[in-house]
Amino acid sequence: MELPNPDPRPEGEVRELERIWAIPGGYRLLIEVNNTVIGLIYIGVAFLFFLMAGVLALIMRTQLAVGDNHLIGQDLYNQMFTVHGTTMMFLFAVPAMEALGVMLLPQVLAARDLPFPRLSAFAIWAYVVGGLVFFSTIFYDLAPKGGWFMYPPMTLTEYSPGDNADFWLLGIGFIEISAIAGAVEIVVGALRTRPPGMSLAKMPIFAWSMLIFAGMIMFAFPAVILATMMLEIERAFGWPFFTAALGGDPLLWQHLFWFFGHPDVYIIFLPAAGLVSMIVPTMARTPLVGYRLIVVALIGTGFFSFGLWVHHMFTTGIPALSMAFFSAASMAVAVPSGIQVFAWIATIAAGRQRFRITTASLFILGFLFIFILGGLTGVMVAMAPFDYQVHDTYFVVAHFHYVLVGGFVFPLFATFYYWAPLFSRRPLSERLGRWVFWLMFFGFNVAFLPMHVTGLKGMPRRVWTYPGDIGWDMLNTISTVGTYVLTAGVLLFVIDLIANFRVGQGDVENPWDAGTLEWLPNDVYSTRSVPHVTSREPLWDRPSLPQEVRDGHHYLPNAPTGGREALVTSPIHARPQYVVQIPGPGWPPFLAAIFTAACFLLLTIKLVTIAIICGGLAITFCLFWAWGLDPGPSKGMVDVAKDIRLPTYMTGPTSHSWWAMVVLMLVASSLYLAYVFSYLFLWVVSPEVWAPAGSPAPPPGRWPISTGALLLAGSGIVWLVSRGLKKIAASRVAMPAALLLSLACLVGALALELSGHLLTGLRPGDNAYGAMVYLGVVLFAQLAFALVILGLYTLARHLAGKLDAIRRVNFDNYMLLYHYTVVQSLLGLGLVHGFPRLIG
Repeated sequence: MELPNPDPRPEGEVRELERIWAIPGGYRLLIEVNNTVIGLIYIGVAFLFFLMAGVLALIMRTQLAVGDNHLIGQDLYNQMFTVHGTTMMFLFAVPAMEALGVMLLPQVLAARDLPFPRLSAFAIWAYVVGGLVFFSTIFYDLAPKGGWFMYPPMTLTEYSPGDNADFWLLGIGFIEISAIAGAVEIVVGALRTRPPGMSLAKMPIFAWSMLIFAGMIMFAFPAVILATMMLEIERAFGWPFFTAALGGDPLLWQHLFWFFGHPDVYIIFLPAAGLVSMIVPTMARTPLVGYRLIVVALIGTGFFSFGLWVHHMFTTGIPALSMAFFSAASMAVAVPSGIQVFAWIATIAAGRQRFRITTASLFILGFLFIFILGGLTGVMVAMAPFDYQVHDTYFVVAHFHYVLVGGFVFPLFATFYYWAPLFSRRPLSERLGRWVFWLMFFGFNVAFLPMHVTGLKGMPRRVWTYPGDIGWDMLNTISTVGTYVLTAGVLLFVIDLIANFRVGQGDVENPWDAGTLEWLPNDVYSTRSVPHVTSREPLWDRPSLPQEVRDGHHYLPNAPTGGREALVTSPIHARPQYVVQIPGPGWPPFLAAIFTAACFLLLTIKLVTIAIICGGLAITFCLFWAWGLDPGPSKGMVDVAKDIRLPTYMTGPTSHSWWAMVVLMLVASSLYLAYVFSYLFLWVVSPEVWAPAGSPAPPPGRWPISTGALLLAGSGIVWLVSRGLKKIAASRVAMPAALLLSLACLVGALALELSGHLLTGLRPGDNAYGAMVYLGVVLFAQLAFALVILGLYTLARHLAGKLDAIRRVNFDNYMLLYHYTVVQSLLGLGLVHGFPRLIG
């Protein structure tokens, strides 16, 4: 393509960009939304949780160093065990990967920022506050004791009284919602903010891995959100989802939890694999071998991971046919993982004469060794006969630590050393880094390799002590020594971090001579201009590109709208479509996050009134935050390059906002599918409870028919408004009347559905059938509540003159969510009202 002319006023344009993107100082840093700032905060807090969970692990290993030890008691050990596992999985692993996505993805894509920076800020601060409060429960004897998996019935009120389990259920459920908010940002960012020319076939592997990572969060996390919701409702209100005597089943929790839990392993691994695929070619100074195969392998790993959850349940008495299927699926997932490993080895081999041994490459080599061992034991436990022998022993503990630490922690440390020059004025020390690696590598293997033997000798998991004469002492002592060596390596890294990491741009650009875009000249505004990409390694294939970008020869070399902006491109071929105006720092997202966290945490300790007030304040600040997100089309068309002008406002499927709503609808559909699975699963377990003879019959047919008619009427009203928005929006009466009427239809449908069940005499505490029926009403009510807020907000925008036939993003989002709610609710009516009649 023909490049635009250089900026005639480069120094003035650069100063303007620096002013617009300037990072506020002092306490106002809390309200910054720039991806670099909040990404560093995010990764810093995630690493803090890693350190704190590591201290708990060190105490537990010291307790287990010898038999009959009484360093800590059983109750405290159970709390530490639960908080350690929960922190590592929920507060460190997944957030650390999301943090890298927020921090690195815009750099890798040469984007000014992700499209929803305030959503990222909200998710991060909610996670920080909620996570710190959850971890602090260990100091007040309020920490949960049921393990990071929280299996019922041991976590029901009968066996776990008090608030300990509630801190896990409400705290972790809330943090998962924060993770989904981050996933929305990553999906839309990876698909819509790529530089021009970067088609999906040219997208860096890290961007591919983050896209699949976020997609897996969308479909896996709703299952555990529903599970935590059900368990908390049973604890608080007695709805018997997991009580066998009333038709529930504790195994339902395991199905929902592991449907999230096993994909979660790959949710953690895939971004780490993407990082490895970025570092290996640079260190080998050769393009990645098998790019297309690796992309297919990433997609295949994500797909297969959703078919593995039952291999955690081989000993629960499931049918042999199910065991055979899930055993085969568990072994099949090794194929795409193996493709990636062989591609990395082939890339190293191709550049073996030029391969650089740095701290980052040492951690990559250590990752390959440890992860391959973890994969081999994974295939072993995927075989049901072997799993029967080692289930719930320390062999499994060794296996998943080899997979998670090898597959995630070692690549993460490689990332720290590789990308530190991008964010620090000084690189981390290579000399100290090598000590860090060898201490961590030997310490880890000394700690966890003997656990395979300990498990084969019969030592069960989750025990706080053991008899001293049973023959496990020596192996446990060796493991404890290894843990201390591993800790020394991590401590040395912290010293290196304190001594050398200084936030700011490094003096040396592209110190590794990498080929990807994050090493372009950058500043607080990211790149001076957004480059046109023609290959997968643009800096290798076009050595002049950094200077061209610095001189403003490419897209968006200035700030044509006078504020923060990013270039939005088409999702497949990355063709420029429009310039999105990005909001800057502001208090509403920060305050919304604080009050959202306060709402959930206050519910935990049963301060319901104050919690509701905090929830109301959170919604209020969200509305203040959203009010300024739609600047409208007032800026018109702007120059982004020579002879290229783009609009600054877009609606419909081209809008990034439309894409975000579609992602949220996919999350909602995943949550509802988990509900449908739960409903049908409990019917299979207790069919007698589902028959009308065992429970009140469903309401007469006129009730669901009337409910469905109201839903369809509301959907029709919204559709008619959409078709005639130009005329209707111009009226001060028609538009408010249509919006309020559509909301009335929705609320009326909800009231009819609830009344119909109440009139039959069915109550949610009677049995599992009643609990599932009313849970369906709760899910309907959640969507209805969101639509009422969004509908009234849309009405307020209209009354303020900020909604018309062109400026219609708010209405489009309302319309999308409304139609989705109607479809889901009609399916729910068929399930709840039709299914009992069908089987009766």
